[in-house]
Amino acid sequence: MTNLTNIAQHFQLEGEIENVEPLGEGFINDTFIITTKNGGPRYILQRKNKNIFSPIPAMMENIQKVCTHIKKKVVAAGGDPLREAMTVIPANDGKLYFLDDEEEFWAVCLFIEDTIAYEAAETPELAYAGGKGIGKFQSLVADLKEPLVNILPGFHDIRYRFKQWDEVLAKDPVGRKAEVSKEISWIESRKEEMLAFWELVENGEIPTRISHNDTKINNILFDKNGEVLCVIDLDTVLSSTVLNDFGDAMRFYTNTGLEDDKNLDNVSMDLEIFKAFAKGYLEETASFLSPKEIDYLAFSARYITYEQVLRFLIDYIDGDNYYKTKSPDHNLVRARAQYKLLQSMEDQFAEMDSFVMTYFSELQN
Repeated sequence: MTNLTNIAQHFQLEGEIENVEPLGEGFINDTFIITTKNGGPRYILQRKNKNIFSPIPAMMENIQKVCTHIKKKVVAAGGDPLREAMTVIPANDGKLYFLDDEEEFWAVCLFIEDTIAYEAAETPELAYAGGKGIGKFQSLVADLKEPLVNILPGFHDIRYRFKQWDEVLAKDPVGRKAEVSKEISWIESRKEEMLAFWELVENGEIPTRISHNDTKINNILFDKNGEVLCVIDLDTVLSSTVLNDFGDAMRFYTNTGLEDDKNLDNVSMDLEIFKAFAKGYLEETASFLSPKEIDYLAFSARYITYEQVLRFLIDYIDGDNYYKTKSPDHNLVRARAQYKLLQSMEDQFAEMDSFVMTYFSELQN
């Protein structure tokens, strides 16, 4: 069994360690909180998942570049860089991680005290705050020119996903293809439209910027007054289109049902939540987004949701090798629920797009 105190002692901590305890469920990384004696600072200790993020040292360099850039902005604005940005704590040897005897990677950051985090954006007010949080993060790093290492190859790249799709359809490894002919038609009928969008990213018409890529509201910390403090969990920061962040947030925020809801009557896109998030987001990003990014902002919600339908179907046809499942048809249930959400987005797309265009124009005047 790993001695967590021993691991923690390999980092440049202030004060003597009192204890190290688990924090949260840790779907990807294993997360712990380090408490130091006599009321000293607390820290977050994580065992990074090397099966998902590769290479870990490059991932930590990405995080440090982003945090350093944000801290400079915060200081220039008269803010508190220890509260308004993540602080990576180096190991005793100066590296941004510690590699243990079992070749597991560990990293530490400062725990930010007196903050509020929410698990879901159940009201337009919270959705608005979430939009401002992600928008603020993107705004702070919009002028960061240092390239980041792509530690998640193929992430949100629909061309890469279609390659996987074609391969799994050709192999049909567990004989499930015949039973999902209807679902296959969902994918094929929208393929051209999705590729056309991605080509705009590939050819630079939609610019590449720093994106967060995990925009759930629980990755935004708020102060006691409900104001955005900072965005955390930067493992997934990449150089890509920021539209991925907006689209993925809308997939999470606006769904009136569960991601794997068996009752499809529960699932739809809440237009008021969409508008609230878009409003907060645009207030922070309108100053730097290009006209082409604005043109495709609402569409990005459809793009990311479609991609998730595709990924669940790929995994189902492939025999459930990627996502953890609770039943033999779990991935198919997920795909159908996400498809219902996609249909709801398509039905309301004219209103979504109109709101983005109208509100962006108001901000410009």
